[in-house]
Amino acid sequence: MHTPQAINDPKLFAGLTALAESSFPKTCNTCGRNYPDVESFISQTQDLIGHSGLKASTGDTGAPLVELFRNCVCGSTLLDLFNDRRDISNEGIERRLRFDQLLRYLEARNIPRLQARSEILKVLHGEGSKLLSQLPPSE
Repeated sequence: MHTPQAINDPKLFAGLTALAESSFPKTCNTCGRNYPDVESFISQTQDLIGHSGLKASTGDTGAPLVELFRNCVCGSTLLDLFNDRRDISNEGIERRLRFDQLLRYLEARNIPRLQARSEILKVLHGEGSKLLSQLPPSE
């Protein structure tokens, strides 16, 4: 997970990292190369030539998805799915639980729920959060 600003609170950083990486590791079925996390998946693969690699889609349950296509170093095309919070798979349930834990944690630190949600989403989308980066570690 790329965060432009440092997150000083270890509990918050660990929760954000776990949330972002819950769909990893990924392995190329062609060559067996392993991408242990989001950062390695993006940095060690290549864009599709002439295409952004992003595609809007709908899952089996009708929930919206964003598909990210990247090329492995062997040339095989890989896919990662970014689901919305209504994903009912085991991984989706785990992501929702982690997200809710982070919300409760930030609410306990006197950050209003809607603001906490917005700040978590900023970090997950790579924007960084000035508020979260300035939050001192909890005691």
